[in-house]
Amino acid sequence: MGFYRYVRNPMYVGFATGWIGLWIVFGHANLAVIAAVAAAALGVHLFVVFYEEPTLREKFGKGYEEYCRNVRRWWPRARAWDKP
Repeated sequence: MGFYRYVRNPMYVGFATGWIGLWIVFGHANLAVIAAVAAAALGVHLFVVFYEEPTLREKFGKGYEEYCRNVRRWWPRARAWDKP
C-alpha cells in the first residue's frame, strides 16, 4: 500500500508540501496569493470530503470504512497502518 498506509491522500499532501516548500524558499507573502492558495486548498478538501470519499465508500464498502478508521485523511500518523 506504500504511502497510503500513512495518509489517505498522499498525492494531495505531496503537492501541498511542495508548494509550501517553494513558498518558504522564495518567501512570497502576498495576501492575494495566500488567499488563492487557501481557496484552492478548501476546494480540494471539499472535493475529497463530498465526492471522492463517498464514491470510494460506495465502491469498496466496509473495507474502505475500516481503512478510514485507521488512516487519517491529511496528516499522517507516526506508525503505518498494517491491515491485520
